[in-house]
Amino acid sequence: MSEKAVHRSHPAIIKRLKRAEGHLRSIVEMMEEARPCLELAQQLSAVESAIRQAKKTLIEDHLDHCLEETVGPLPRERRKSIDEFKAIAKYL
Repeated sequence: MSEKAVHRSHPAIIKRLKRAEGHLRSIVEMMEEARPCLELAQQLSAVESAIRQAKKTLIEDHLDHCLEETVGPLPRERRKSIDEFKAIAKYL
């Protein structure tokens, strides 16, 4: 697969990151307005979570598509290690 390939999850990831970007800008404004630290921490946590989810989706999509393309079709008994790798990667 080409390095420039757009995966089907990319539009959703871009949307999530743009939302996080706007949210982050509003947090900067909140800081400039001297809003309470508790509010800032809550909002930063939300942005952090959005970015973490975007990363997770990107990695899972990569494994599902690029790894499958590289490995190709395998008999069930030989797929076990690939399937286990994909399953354990969800905990990253």
